[in-house]
Amino acid sequence: MSIEDNKRIARSFFERLHARDVQGALGTLSDDVSYWIVGRRDVIPSSGTHNKERMARMFAAMMERFVNGMDMTVKNAIAEGDQVALEVEGYGPLKNGRVYNNQYHILMRIRGDKIVEVHEYLDTQHVYETWYAEGSR
Repeated sequence: MSIEDNKRIARSFFERLHARDVQGALGTLSDDVSYWIVGRRDVIPSSGTHNKERMARMFAAMMERFVNGMDMTVKNAIAEGDQVALEVEGYGPLKNGRVYNNQYHILMRIRGDKIVEVHEYLDTQHVYETWYAEGSR
């Protein structure tokens, strides 16, 4: 795959999440994907390394808590070899009255036409305050 193909595949993951198409987003991931999210798991349960099945459960639970899903905007993408780095913004009002608005840096590795590895960096304090702090559910 070319660098432009890799960028297109990486962008399509977020375009599908933005369109509320969780199954489509999961379809861009390889069956053996390794999806790592920054943070301390004892504070933020979504942190750590996950497989595709765990990500499917996490995305479903997340979408349930949004009023109408989450807008995902890719602001920038650069690529080299099989890696794509993206700057992304996520935004969505939650049913608990809070607003999730986070900035991400995502590093993806592409093999063939699938995403095989993801490293997701974000504001963990915002994640905690929005999703896990007292009164967030």
